[in-house]
Amino acid sequence: MHLIEIYKSVQGESSFAGLPCIFVRLAGCNLRCHWCDSEYTFTGGHKMTLDEVVGEIARLAPVKLVEITGGEPMLQEREVVPLMEQLVALGYQVLIETSGERLLARIPPAVHKIVDVKCPASGEAGSFRLENLSALTLSDELKFVIADRTDYEFARDFTREHRLTERVANVLFSPAFRKDAEPERSAGNCLLDPRTLVEWILKDGLGVRLSLQIHKFIWEPLTKGV
Repeated sequence: MHLIEIYKSVQGESSFAGLPCIFVRLAGCNLRCHWCDSEYTFTGGHKMTLDEVVGEIARLAPVKLVEITGGEPMLQEREVVPLMEQLVALGYQVLIETSGERLLARIPPAVHKIVDVKCPASGEAGSFRLENLSALTLSDELKFVIADRTDYEFARDFTREHRLTERVANVLFSPAFRKDAEPERSAGNCLLDPRTLVEWILKDGLGVRLSLQIHKFIWEPLTKGV
């Protein structure tokens, strides 16, 4: 498979935020979100066999939480599914972060899916496949990265229309970060003030979870490999 990097850090998002985690970041993405913070995955990288990937993960032990991310990891479904199956068999707790633009039905049931539904400001609205809703379970999560009021209303209405809070463990509303973020580790680098987002959520009575990318507050926002 084609990878960018494998590294150990803390999980920065989702209900696993703050936990030590090994990240397997795959190369390549077929979407071009305007606020993307991982454009360096679009090109470059290197080839590794499944055994080499598993060996590198084992070297970073004793962490037992592994996230498969990208780029878009499901572009390499043929290689990624066996990797996830082997990691589960070895006793790892496995997460996958994906846009939902690719079909998710083949992801092993034990894998925790974190699926990103693209909002209008991303430039990729409409890329999420609605049939993927049937592949989600009560242990999975759906995420909306929100840059402005239009994005918020899209996420709110999508959440209500598809009764997402009844389908998955968490619906995450995450303020988008600026691609030209300053080195200062502050909410001023968000395209949407988190406090404003919280006020909207509370006013509309949504049962969703605010998700901040905490790695961008621990390290400088543009730092890679963390």
